[in-house]
Amino acid sequence: MATVPDPVGAERDLDRLLASIDPALQAGTFMFCTAGGDPPAGVVPLMVFRELEATTVVVALEEARRGGLAGEFSCQWIVLGARSDLRAVGFLAEITSRLAASGISTNVVSAVHHDHLFVPLGQGERAVALLVELQREHREDQD
Repeated sequence: MATVPDPVGAERDLDRLLASIDPALQAGTFMFCTAGGDPPAGVVPLMVFRELEATTVVVALEEARRGGLAGEFSCQWIVLGARSDLRAVGFLAEITSRLAASGISTNVVSAVHHDHLFVPLGQGERAVALLVELQREHREDQD
């Protein structure tokens, strides 16, 4: 079996990751929705995950409405700029703990290049401010 090389530039060191969070709030409102199988034709999802009970689809609110998808969670989307290695330990635990301590729930999606946070609608700006504070603390530790 062929081995797959580690992603170039991906970071595992927790302090360096936290110093490079660089959270970016994306414009718009997003929805976690359920679909019976595949997303409706013409709907362009951010994410599709198939569970035993149903298919979860994350889409922009406009896409959900256009596709007639039942919404489960209205949210804002934050992209973390850090290039975390998928094997990094503790990165998301630190981030979600910081947000949880301020009463912000977080649904996390990890992709190859970045981690993505979905926070309740109206909590995006506050979540970004908390993450910038966390990042600043770790940048100061590295100086």
